Amino acid sequence: MSATSTTLADLLAEADAAGHDHAATEKNSGLQHIHNHATGSIVWFPTWKKFRETTDWREEVDAFAEDLKSGSQLVEKVASRTLANELESLLKRASGASDANIFVQENLTRHLTRTWALADAVAEITGKDLPTGSTTPSIFADYPYDVYAQDGGVFATTLWNDIIDARRNEALAEEAARKALKPVSRKALKNAARKAARR
Repeated sequence: MSATSTTLADLLAEADAAGHDHAATEKNSGLQHIHNHATGSIVWFPTWKKFRETTDWREEVDAFAEDLKSGSQLVEKVASRTLANELESLLKRASGASDANIFVQENLTRHLTRTWALADAVAEITGKDLPTGSTTPSIFADYPYDVYAQDGGVFATTLWNDIIDARRNEALAEEAARKALKPVSRKALKNAARKAARR
């Protein structure tokens, strides 16, 4: 990859400052966006290709490469386990977040870029070409997302929905537990006793 001094934060800040023509910004910047209707904001994220042009990409890949090389197990196996653990941790934190819409906008881009960087680190360590999206690396065999489709747009939108759902499902479970723990009224107990006596 060619050397660059552009950071991901720079790219995202430029997109935020570009005004309301989001389609033009997307076309010219190599970024994509999701409208967070609940907060009224736009969440920008890079395509997996654009991410490779940032200094963040090199830092992430090097950090993962160091971790992956330090173990004695197969690199692909460790990477697959890392992917699963990171996703599980993200959804668990999302389920406990006080506001899923704020959580998703603060955590989505980080998770996308870490996932792509991990795959690129595996490619570098194993001497393969960086993934191009035409074939899916083996570390994603059990991963529930298509991480390269539409330059990462499919991954982002599906993960976005899963993060929101994780919080919603947790809220439903909490509500069901609350209802189950509600004290039963004396009247309800009497009615239940009467029904049982009639049987």
